[in-house]
Amino acid sequence: MKIPSISPVAALGTCNIDFIMKVPRFSEADDEVDVEKMTVTLGGSATNFAVGLSRMGVDVGIMARIGYDNFGEFAIRKFEKENVRIERLLKISQSTGMAFIAVDNNGERSIYTSMGANAQFKLEKEDVGYIQQSKLLHITGMYKEVVEEASKHAGLLSLNPGTALSSYGVDILEKVIKRTQIIFLNKKEVTLLTGEDLEAGARILLDMGVPMVVITCGRRGASLYTPEGMIHSTPTEAEALDTTGAGDAFAAGFIASFIKNEEMNKCLQMGNLLASNCVSKLGAINVPKIDNLDIF
Repeated sequence: MKIPSISPVAALGTCNIDFIMKVPRFSEADDEVDVEKMTVTLGGSATNFAVGLSRMGVDVGIMARIGYDNFGEFAIRKFEKENVRIERLLKISQSTGMAFIAVDNNGERSIYTSMGANAQFKLEKEDVGYIQQSKLLHITGMYKEVVEEASKHAGLLSLNPGTALSSYGVDILEKVIKRTQIIFLNKKEVTLLTGEDLEAGARILLDMGVPMVVITCGRRGASLYTPEGMIHSTPTEAEALDTTGAGDAFAAGFIASFIKNEEMNKCLQMGNLLASNCVSKLGAINVPKIDNLDIF
């Protein structure tokens, strides 16, 4: 059996093909709206994170499932072009996941998803070995059962639970949370997960043993809560054309700095910088390569 090379960061989660449509407004029942612009791109939360991290010069591998179809081949070619390792990007007998995303003039989104192969993700023995040998595991956009099992094998665990996983609450996710070193949440997810606002919710997670709680607040920037206190970072102004993938871009920027042992305020700044770049264009993967990035 061929033993795959191991990357410092493993990104476990969804891989989709995104159909992103710029529209003047969202449609209603029995309504029709013209699409002003449309782009087809690689997407999914783990995909967005992995590509963003690779563009920051970090060795990263994607752990996801795709189909035996043209969209699956499209995903493979894109990952190879982006220098993302694909040893654990497996084809299964399901269609590749798809997301249909309408973006209005205010940058607000309406999303319809077909999970396809993502819904059939099962953690295999080789996946466990890949996780165990990676320096850090980042999980995002994945089902509770997979998250619970995968998190057992991580050396360092970075978790971006999203709305679906956060809605289970801290009691049900207690074991996973206690294994987590860095958790990424937005304001809505803090309340879903803890039942509290930002400050109180962050304190609950810190008391459960999470060393770093990162909360993003859109235009207002992001805050890092640790047992030593709170650090806040405000982003530069950017016109939000499309917020798709902004949270994933932020996590990629933060982890890229973290894994390079940068100071915590630099991690927040890099997260904000990548998120600002992401929202300024249509689509989820709009992070420039590190050589082309105007770093503070």
